[in-house]
Amino acid sequence: MIRTDAPSFAFTRAPTRRALLRGAAGLGGAALFPAGLLAAPTLRVATYKGGDGLLLRRAGQSLPFDVDFSEFGSGNLIVEALAAQAVDLGGMSQIPVAFAAISQAKIKVFATVKGDVNEQIVVVPGNSAARRIGDLKGKRVGYVRATTAHYFLLKMLEEEGLRFSDITAINLSPADGQTAFASGALDAFAIYGYVGQRIQQSYGARVLRNANGILSGDYFFTARPEALTDASLRAEIETYLRVMRKALAWREAHIDEYSNALAEALGLPASVVKAVHERESQPRRLVPIDERAIATTQEIAKTFFDAGLIPRRGDVGLLFDRSFDALLSEKDG
Repeated sequence: MIRTDAPSFAFTRAPTRRALLRGAAGLGGAALFPAGLLAAPTLRVATYKGGDGLLLRRAGQSLPFDVDFSEFGSGNLIVEALAAQAVDLGGMSQIPVAFAAISQAKIKVFATVKGDVNEQIVVVPGNSAARRIGDLKGKRVGYVRATTAHYFLLKMLEEEGLRFSDITAINLSPADGQTAFASGALDAFAIYGYVGQRIQQSYGARVLRNANGILSGDYFFTARPEALTDASLRAEIETYLRVMRKALAWREAHIDEYSNALAEALGLPASVVKAVHERESQPRRLVPIDERAIATTQEIAKTFFDAGLIPRRGDVGLLFDRSFDALLSEKDG
C-alpha cells in the first residue's frame, strides 16, 4: 500500500563523474551488515531539474520508501551513472540508449514514456531568409551532440539531400547555444525543450521545422541491471512506476498548475513553460515497451553509423527488458 504521509525525498544536484564513481565503489560496504538488520533500500533516481520529484510532490503522490533524486544535465550522463552503479534508474530519450548499445554500457530499458516532439525544433532569426532546412547549406548551425537535436538535424538534412558536412555544425550546450544565437553567432539552432521556446519569446526567433514525423515520441525509463534482479529494489521500482502513472495522469488534468510550479523550479517565465505544454504532440504517459520502440531506437543507431559518426550500429534489442510490460498494461486503479 502506498502510504499517504510525505515521502522522504532527498535531492542531489549535478554530481560529478568522479563523485559518482567514488560512491559506486562504496556500495560493497552493505555486505558488512546482516541482511535482517538492513532497512528497505533507498531508491536512487537520476532525473533532470524540475523532474520526477517535483511532479510527485505537486501531484500529492508519496512512496513507502526513501528516494534520492540526483539531477543530471543529459541522458548520456545518466547512462554513465547507471553503468557506474551510482544510481538505480533514470529517464532519457532514445538517443543515449542507441549510444549505450554501441558502447555496450550495462543498462536496461524497462518502460516507455510517451512524450512530446513538437518542442524539438530548428529555430532561425526572425529575419532569416531560410524557409526550409535545405536553405541552411553552408550556414552556421548549432546543435547538442548525442541528443535528439543531433539526430533530428541529421534526418532533416538527409531529407534535403544534404550531409552534416554541408553545414557548419557547431556543438554547443543548450545554454551556450542560446547565448550564441542571441549574439548572432548562429544562423540556426537545433534545440529541444524550454530553451527553444525562450529563444522564440526573447529574441524573436522563428521555427523553421519541428521534429514531428522524425522522432517517435518514445522516451525511456532505464536501470542498472542489478536493480532489476534485486528483489527489494525491483519491488520499489514497480511501486515507483505505479505512482508515476498516477502523477502523470494528474499532470494532464492540472497542466496549468504544474506549468507554474515547473516554471518556478526552472527559473523561467511561466509563459515559456505553458507555451510548450499547450503544443504537446501527445499526452505524457507510461506504457509498455513495444516492437516499434525497439525498431526506432535501432534506426537511430543505424543513422549515426551511416553518417560515419559511430564505429558500429550495436544491437539495441539486447538492452530491453520487457518484464514490466504486464504491470504497465494494468488499468489505472
